Amino acid sequence: MTDAFFTYRKNVLLAKSPSTQIEGVFAATRGRSVPEEQEALLQQWLEEGVGNLPASESVPAVRRVSVSLTSDWLEGSELLMTSLSDLNTSPEVTQCADQQHSELNALASSELQDHAVSELPRLPSEETVTVAGSAPWAAVVPQTDHQTAGCAGINVEVLNDDPAVLAWSLACDAEIVPPVLPAQPIQDAVPFYPVPAEVPYHEILWRDWEDLSVQPLKQVSKNTSLFEFRVMSYNILAQDLVEQGLDLYVHCDPDILNWNYRLPNLLQEIQHWDPDVLCLQEVQENHYWEQLEPTFKEMGFACFYKRRTGTKTDGCAVCYKHSRFQLISLSPIEYFRPGLDVLNRDNVGLVLLLQPVLPEGLDVKAVSPLCVANTHVLFNPRRGDIKLAQVALLLAEIDKIARTTEGSYCPVILCGDLNSVPDSPLYKFIRNGELSYHGMPAWKVSGQEDFSQQLYSRKLLAPLWPSSLGVTDKCQYVTLCQPKKPGRREYSRDFLLQFRFCDVACERPPQLVLLEGVTDAKPVASAREHSAVTAEPKRHNSLSFLGKQCSGVIQHGLNLTSVYSHFLPQRGRPEVTTMPMGLGATVDYIFYSAEPVESKAGRRLYKDGALKLLGRLSLLSEDVLLMANGLPNPFCSSDHLCLLASFGLEISSL
Repeated sequence: MTDAFFTYRKNVLLAKSPSTQIEGVFAATRGRSVPEEQEALLQQWLEEGVGNLPASESVPAVRRVSVSLTSDWLEGSELLMTSLSDLNTSPEVTQCADQQHSELNALASSELQDHAVSELPRLPSEETVTVAGSAPWAAVVPQTDHQTAGCAGINVEVLNDDPAVLAWSLACDAEIVPPVLPAQPIQDAVPFYPVPAEVPYHEILWRDWEDLSVQPLKQVSKNTSLFEFRVMSYNILAQDLVEQGLDLYVHCDPDILNWNYRLPNLLQEIQHWDPDVLCLQEVQENHYWEQLEPTFKEMGFACFYKRRTGTKTDGCAVCYKHSRFQLISLSPIEYFRPGLDVLNRDNVGLVLLLQPVLPEGLDVKAVSPLCVANTHVLFNPRRGDIKLAQVALLLAEIDKIARTTEGSYCPVILCGDLNSVPDSPLYKFIRNGELSYHGMPAWKVSGQEDFSQQLYSRKLLAPLWPSSLGVTDKCQYVTLCQPKKPGRREYSRDFLLQFRFCDVACERPPQLVLLEGVTDAKPVASAREHSAVTAEPKRHNSLSFLGKQCSGVIQHGLNLTSVYSHFLPQRGRPEVTTMPMGLGATVDYIFYSAEPVESKAGRRLYKDGALKLLGRLSLLSEDVLLMANGLPNPFCSSDHLCLLASFGLEISSL
């Protein structure tokens, strides 16, 4: 406070006196006590400043001294500041004041620009404000009539480049009139701008629960019992990825990006919705083992985790409540295959087969097992070929785990961040069960971005992956795609080889076209012929597989449909699950098994089968998230929204 006053007085004298003379005076007075400094300032002011005034504005016999500072923020009103110690010790100086402490606070909070001392107005009575460690001051706002008897008007230009002045300045709004605050010590003062009443985040981001069990198309018999459970899919945003891509979160306050802030928010959200099955993506490994898994176990979950391969520090996790399910089998998936360009990334997945736990008195076979899959597909919008191959591997694993002995499938729930938008070719492949990909631009597979203007773009060619991968065009493992027929006779190789040179084998069929060097020779026992005969079956299988792949069409038979419709009819806008760089998009999904009924314009329609969708947590639109400053925000601590759905499994009466 003392330094600020010192600077103001210095600027006043600089405006009216030679700079070298004033600097000498201020240098001499800086070491004095505050009253002595004020006495010297007042004396120098009267001797030097008043001498430069026009004759019409000379000071009368009674020395009345005031300094008026005009601020743009105050819209021309003058603020007078003077030393009470000088006024009180000099009976010749009229005591000037009467101003609430808020005006001094206003001076301390306003930006000092283009200050000048104008004609002195009439001064009301004074009120002192005590500041710890300094002399008393009086802040005065003059009346508007600019007529004060016996006072002179001094025009002074205050310099704004002094650090002591700049330290006081704050951003101000000329249209807002500051309210009057009660007197209080300046060091405890708070900004006096009225804070606008903000709508709480939880009201902006309110999500409704949609009960789908009461819809007319839901045909659930009153006599049919259901095993009800909730499934959540959530990309929780790994902290390492936040720190590696801070440019994506420039709209966020750094405090809300801190893991110590985000973790309680995420756990509170999960605990609030209370899912029975939890599928998480972007789970950082050290956070999982040190914090998440211990917490989830206390919440009654059994947890399984798969870190991404390579040097990546995050992965996928699947947790289920052991009071509701029992584990039958677990299959972690690594999409990385050495030497394959189409599978050279470190993404992973998890496939679990769970048995629902029924109440006592019901046979465990009364309800079907449930296959739950969770994955996080490659983000790169240009490499749709990799995305498609990763999904094909996942579907092949689901096919193996969910297939029953009768050749059908148990109910499947597929969760994850697929980094593909609705109605993209990848989305249609999962939902419709078929995709013709040959010649398709790789960027088009996910639909994330449009690279059609580029001169060169990668195109998908058949076969998409080599036969060595062991996955057919129907997204099945080769060893499982053609199960052996029961009762089929099997003959050993040695048994068949003994008939190579029998009379029937050596006799030329009469209908066989005679080709010289091809069909005119009889079989002979040679090493070359022996190796050719033994290699023939493998060659035939390989060619058969390549023939299917070269068609450029891939299929699967899982009959999956999405929990969400991806459109909000009440708002007339699409749903979004994430909002990178201020642009909303849907990339997170929960697919579940249903029964196909018909197809219209290449789109397959479904109805509920043994697995019934009972409800879902509504999603939000882009404009609503913009009102909350996007994602993450103080209420949602991830750059994705969680997905939540309620299902019911039919319990048969055995």
